[in-house]
Amino acid sequence: MKYNRYIEKAPLVSEIGLGAWQLGKDSGWQGMSQKEAIELVHHALDFGINFFDTAPIYGYGSSEERLGKALKGVDRNTIVINTKFGHSSSGATDFESSSIRESLEGSLKRLHLDYIDSLIIHNPPLSYLDGNKNDHYEILERLIDEGKIKAYGASLDTYEEMKLFMTTTNAKVIEAFFNILHQDCARAFDLAKEKQVGIIAKIPLDSGWLSGKYSAESTFHDIRSRWSKEDITVRAKLVNRVKEILHSNNNMVQKAIAFCLAYDAVSTVIPGNVNLAQLTTNVESTKHPISKELISTLEEFYRTEVEHLSLPW
Repeated sequence: MKYNRYIEKAPLVSEIGLGAWQLGKDSGWQGMSQKEAIELVHHALDFGINFFDTAPIYGYGSSEERLGKALKGVDRNTIVINTKFGHSSSGATDFESSSIRESLEGSLKRLHLDYIDSLIIHNPPLSYLDGNKNDHYEILERLIDEGKIKAYGASLDTYEEMKLFMTTTNAKVIEAFFNILHQDCARAFDLAKEKQVGIIAKIPLDSGWLSGKYSAESTFHDIRSRWSKEDITVRAKLVNRVKEILHSNNNMVQKAIAFCLAYDAVSTVIPGNVNLAQLTTNVESTKHPISKELISTLEEFYRTEVEHLSLPW
């Protein structure tokens, strides 16, 4: 496992992190018992993973609770934990600055921790990203001074969001929507390096599409039912093009993750894991880097065939 810089005063982070959404008991996917969740975290530690991404909304607090139980007894100085603010453990959405401290305290209690390495605002509306117009960042700076968090940031989806956020706040973390089919955030990577902002690459498999297991005939009954039939048809055609470019039908997962890892602005990538087999496949992506030439081809594919489509999440 390779380890990269994330934020100051925190350990280097594993280039593959564990996205803890699936640890929750009501995660929107197939159910996972507490025993299974704890075992998955322990397997992640065995692989050398030391970065864990969670949120109050994941499993309505149960993701944080289970992660906290799984990490009990682990040297706190060797792991890095990121959680979020904006979508509460009750399911409510609340981005008001007056709620930051209460949300953080709830996360600390569920995780059985004294501090969080990074606290990020969870996919906020654009209006909350301007540090010159919101008092959120004064509060977050105070939480750093108090030792409750080491850094703060936001989970964002576009270059424009990232640019506004990095140029008006002292944020040091961005969880960016970045994969072969969604490359807009990469336009902000140079600015992130300049400002020493750690990048967490989220949704690297495009909600499962870049695993290669879906087609135009696929139907969905979970959170992915948000896609229309037209969305599914378009995605399927693009995935077929990606397969052609990669010359692969079998290890798309590893190549899709390797694509994200190829950018030195990215500190860690957090693919989904619902079982040990998926976790193992994700970790093995680190052994299969892809060439600069292939990266350039995939970038050109995005510019000419994908960008203008404005694919929905």
